[in-house]
Amino acid sequence: MWALREVVGAARAAGRVARVQLKADTGLGRNGCQPADWPELVRHALEARDAVRITGLWSHFACADEPGHPSIDAQLAVFQDLVDYAEKAGAEPEVRHIANSPATLTLPHAHFDLVRTGIAMYGVSPSPELGTPADFGLRPVMTLAASVALVKRVPEGHGVSYGHHYVTGEETTLGLIPVGYADGIPRHASGSGPVLVGGKWRRVAGRVAMDQFVVDLGHDVVEPGAEAVLFGPGDRGEPTAEDWAQAAGTIAYEIVTRIGSRVPRVYVNEDPEN
Repeated sequence: MWALREVVGAARAAGRVARVQLKADTGLGRNGCQPADWPELVRHALEARDAVRITGLWSHFACADEPGHPSIDAQLAVFQDLVDYAEKAGAEPEVRHIANSPATLTLPHAHFDLVRTGIAMYGVSPSPELGTPADFGLRPVMTLAASVALVKRVPEGHGVSYGHHYVTGEETTLGLIPVGYADGIPRHASGSGPVLVGGKWRRVAGRVAMDQFVVDLGHDVVEPGAEAVLFGPGDRGEPTAEDWAQAAGTIAYEIVTRIGSRVPRVYVNEDPEN
C-alpha cells in the first residue's frame, strides 16, 4: 500500500496517469501483496483512477524449476483467483503473467498473456533437473575467456596460491589466468573450477585470488597469451556455466550474472543497423 500511495501522489503532482502492475505474493514470500491484503490494494488502485491505471496483474513462481513440486499448482490456483477478483472488481489489465524461464519452457498452461524469460535468454537451462539447454532448443550465448598471463616451471612440492591448499606432486608447469573473484569468479570454485587451456580441461589449482588464479599444465607446452576458456556453449569442448555451477556448489544463474564490470564485453553477431 505504501508504494501505491507513493505512485498516486507522484502521478497527481505530475498531472499524469501512472501505469502500474499489481503483484501478488502467491507463495514465494518475497515482494508482492499477500492474498489477504489483495482486496484493499485493488480497491485503492481502482479508486485512484485519476492517478493510476492498472495495466497488469502478476506473480512469480517459487519452485517452477522443480518438476512436480506441489507449490506450482498451488500458486497457479491462487494467482487465478486473485486475477478473477481484480477483474470482477473492475480492473482491466492489459497483461497477466506469472511464468519465469522454467515455467515458460515446461508449463504452457501458465503462460497467460506473456512470459518472463530470464536465464533462458542466456541460452542456459533453468535447472539440470528440467533438462540441458539442448533439450529446450537453447544454446548458451555467453563465453568467458582470458589470456594466459604467465607460464613457468616449478619444482615438486611447490605451493600454489594462498594457504598452499594445492602443492605440486612433481616438477610441473603452472599457468596464471588473470581473472579472480573481483571479476566474479567464485572463490568457492577454488581447486575445482574447470578451464580449457591448450585443448585440455584444467582445474583451478589452489585458491581463486582477487585478480587471478593458477592452473597446473603438467608437462604440456602452453605459451603466454594462449586462450583460457572458463565457460562457453561447449562447442569446442570447453566447460559450460553449469560446469562452473557444479564446481562452486551454486546455480548457473549466479555464474553468468556475477561477471563484473572490469571484464570487457565483446558483442558478436550484432545487427549493425541497431
